[in-house]
Amino acid sequence: MQPVNIHEAKSQLSKLIEYALLGEEVIIAKAGKPVARLVAIAVERPARKPGSMRGKIKIAADFDAPLPDDIQQSFEGA
Repeated sequence: MQPVNIHEAKSQLSKLIEYALLGEEVIIAKAGKPVARLVAIAVERPARKPGSMRGKIKIAADFDAPLPDDIQQSFEGA
């Protein structure tokens, strides 16, 4: 992207932020010289903890048993 002058950046800030969110780097210039860079902030996700729900979730022994006929028919559109 071409550098954007400060006046244009002020009037087009929302549009420039959208470009940054799409991964583009926006350079803001003053008198034709680059003075600032607009980039999206990288959001860090918290690390997953495998096994953190251990003992909190119970699965019934028959969870994969066939459905009763009337419920099965409603799924099949009968």
